[in-house]
Amino acid sequence: VQLQASGGGLVQAGDSLRLSCAASGRTFSSYVMGWFRQAPGKEREGISCISNDGATYYADSVKGRFTISRDRAKNTLYLQMNSLKPEDTAKYYCAADGICIPTIQTMGRHFEHWGQGTQVTVSS
Repeated sequence: VQLQASGGGLVQAGDSLRLSCAASGRTFSSYVMGWFRQAPGKEREGISCISNDGATYYADSVKGRFTISRDRAKNTLYLQMNSLKPEDTAKYYCAADGICIPTIQTMGRHFEHWGQGTQVTVSS
């Protein structure tokens, strides 16, 4: 599967953005999908995960502000980001074929396929 993330940009604190991740391949609908981010000088962290049955999981840092969803007909994963903060500034990546784990921040090692990332910059 190939993944293409888009939708990043430069916004002000409090604004919203919606990231998209277009996936190729017929097995998209069967994959567990996740969103990750990596800020300069920091390790990559998992922030959200959606399972095959639609269950969603969030890191505490984004819970209540971000929403993950998927459109199986369009083979697309989304991340709606509201009430953005300067500390949300990072490069955001989507990934496929993994597992959602309780320690969501470290779930990256369980994912097989990765997109190229899209930059989100939030100014104060």
